[in-house]
Amino acid sequence: MHGRHRSWWTGPAAVVVLAAACGGAPGGEVTITPDIVYGHKHGLAMTCDLFRPTTGANGAVLLFMVSGGWYSAWMPPEQALSMFKPLTDRGYTVIAVRHGSSPKFTIPEAVDDVRQAVRHVRHHAARLGVDPGRIGVFGMSAGGHLSLMLATTADDGDEAAADPVLRTSGRVRAVCAWVAPTDLRGVAWSAPDHHPQYDRFPALDLDQAEAARMSPLLAVSADDAPALLIAGGKDELVPADHSRRIHEALKAQGVDSRLLVMENAGHGFRGDDLISAMAAMVAWFDTQLTPPQEGAPSGAPGQPATP
Repeated sequence: MHGRHRSWWTGPAAVVVLAAACGGAPGGEVTITPDIVYGHKHGLAMTCDLFRPTTGANGAVLLFMVSGGWYSAWMPPEQALSMFKPLTDRGYTVIAVRHGSSPKFTIPEAVDDVRQAVRHVRHHAARLGVDPGRIGVFGMSAGGHLSLMLATTADDGDEAAADPVLRTSGRVRAVCAWVAPTDLRGVAWSAPDHHPQYDRFPALDLDQAEAARMSPLLAVSADDAPALLIAGGKDELVPADHSRRIHEALKAQGVDSRLLVMENAGHGFRGDDLISAMAAMVAWFDTQLTPPQEGAPSGAPGQPATP
């Protein structure tokens, strides 16, 4: 790790800020199922928390990437409840996914973890009470990066795998990525001109080949999931150009993409900017995760109708 100073912006802090801005307790009752095990590694369980509207659930499910600086930590799920209020009020089930955390685990390992979470949710959709063809993902900063990796590098599963979960598609139907880094080559520690501010993030101790492989911008193709990119016009940590470039790349491939730049926002949104961005995300998922028409297959773009 080169012995550099290491600190990182944490995902739970962002959850608390966003929850406060969205205001109070949810308007509708929500049932919380904590600590669902979606996989194991190094002898330990990888877990997620499920938030389901008690009434009016619409069947669609949104996976939230608990990640800031690729650091992922547990917090009491009740503290995150009001963050998801605009989504659960619209009938969405939300699953908060924790991945193997920096500095112990790397970005490629985090990507593998969240992909495992998608496969698990789809494979166990009936038990979880969600539609396997209506899975969306969202996240902020590193969580947005992981969301875009799911959008651009998913596959249909490994038919030869012994584990039925690994035989399940890892594709998602739609993505919303907030202030997401999309090209890691210039921010990795190995970049000759990288800014010292990125030394705070040990997950970025990547060589250039690995940084390229973990850059969703470089993985864009025609079968990617539609994406809403939300950026801050005054963001100095992850400049809005990260979102602009992948937005243009997705459009060039014919993938549905929308770019929303909050011109006066930095890396963290507050007040009216945050409320507007949340409303845009809800509207995006309302459009992208509509139930299939009667008689039509319930499958995400590029995947079989029956995962």
